[in-house]
Amino acid sequence: MNGAKEREATPQERHLTTQELADREGVSLQTVYTWRVHQKGPRAMRIGKYVRYRMADVLAWEEAQLDPAFRA
Repeated sequence: MNGAKEREATPQERHLTTQELADREGVSLQTVYTWRVHQKGPRAMRIGKYVRYRMADVLAWEEAQLDPAFRA
Protein backbone atom coordinates (compact mmCIF):
# COMPACT_ATOMS: atom_id res chain seq x y z
CA MET A 1 0.00 0.00 0.00
CA ASN A 2 1.31 3.44 -0.80
CA GLY A 3 -0.63 5.25 1.90
CA ALA A 4 -3.14 6.80 -0.52
CA LYS A 5 -6.74 6.53 0.59
CA GLU A 6 -9.06 4.75 -1.81
CA ARG A 7 -12.15 6.83 -2.50
CA GLU A 8 -15.61 5.23 -2.27
CA ALA A 9 -17.63 5.37 -5.49
CA THR A 10 -20.74 7.51 -5.31
CA PRO A 11 -24.03 5.76 -6.20
CA GLN A 12 -23.96 7.47 -9.62
CA GLU A 13 -20.46 6.10 -10.32
CA ARG A 14 -21.26 2.52 -9.32
CA HIS A 15 -21.24 -0.22 -11.98
CA LEU A 16 -23.81 -3.01 -11.93
CA THR A 17 -23.23 -6.56 -13.08
CA THR A 18 -25.72 -8.13 -15.47
CA GLN A 19 -27.18 -10.11 -12.55
CA GLU A 20 -27.52 -6.96 -10.42
CA LEU A 21 -29.34 -5.21 -13.27
CA ALA A 22 -31.70 -8.18 -13.67
CA ASP A 23 -32.38 -8.18 -9.92
CA ARG A 24 -32.94 -4.41 -9.88
CA GLU A 25 -35.45 -4.56 -12.74
CA GLY A 26 -37.13 -7.77 -11.55
CA VAL A 27 -36.44 -9.62 -14.79
CA SER A 28 -34.52 -12.74 -15.71
CA LEU A 29 -30.87 -12.74 -16.67
CA GLN A 30 -31.93 -13.92 -20.13
CA THR A 31 -34.14 -10.84 -20.51
CA VAL A 32 -31.15 -8.56 -19.85
CA TYR A 33 -29.09 -10.54 -22.39
CA THR A 34 -31.91 -10.12 -24.92
CA TRP A 35 -32.11 -6.38 -24.24
CA ARG A 36 -28.38 -6.12 -24.88
CA VAL A 37 -28.53 -8.05 -28.17
CA HIS A 38 -31.44 -5.92 -29.42
CA GLN A 39 -30.11 -2.65 -27.89
CA LYS A 40 -33.29 -2.21 -25.81
CA GLY A 41 -31.85 -1.89 -22.30
CA PRO A 42 -29.44 0.54 -20.67
CA ARG A 43 -26.08 1.21 -22.29
CA ALA A 44 -23.43 -1.29 -21.29
CA MET A 45 -19.68 -1.19 -21.15
CA ARG A 46 -17.09 -3.91 -21.34
CA ILE A 47 -14.33 -4.00 -18.75
CA GLY A 48 -11.99 -6.74 -19.85
CA LYS A 49 -14.19 -9.79 -20.31
CA TYR A 50 -16.96 -8.40 -18.09
CA VAL A 51 -20.08 -6.45 -19.06
CA ARG A 52 -21.01 -3.69 -16.63
CA TYR A 53 -23.75 -1.06 -16.50
CA ARG A 54 -23.03 2.44 -15.15
CA MET A 55 -25.66 3.44 -12.60
CA ALA A 56 -26.07 6.80 -14.36
CA ASP A 57 -26.95 4.96 -17.60
CA VAL A 58 -29.37 2.66 -15.78
CA LEU A 59 -31.13 5.62 -14.15
CA ALA A 60 -31.34 7.47 -17.48
CA TRP A 61 -32.77 4.37 -19.18
CA GLU A 62 -35.32 3.89 -16.38
CA GLU A 63 -36.38 7.54 -16.72
CA ALA A 64 -36.87 7.03 -20.46
CA GLN A 65 -39.18 4.07 -19.73
CA LEU A 66 -41.67 6.17 -17.79
CA ASP A 67 -45.11 6.30 -19.36
CA PRO A 68 -46.30 9.91 -19.52
CA ALA A 69 -49.89 8.73 -19.11
CA PHE A 70 -49.10 7.66 -15.52
CA ARG A 71 -47.82 11.01 -14.25
CA ALA A 72 -49.15 11.95 -10.84
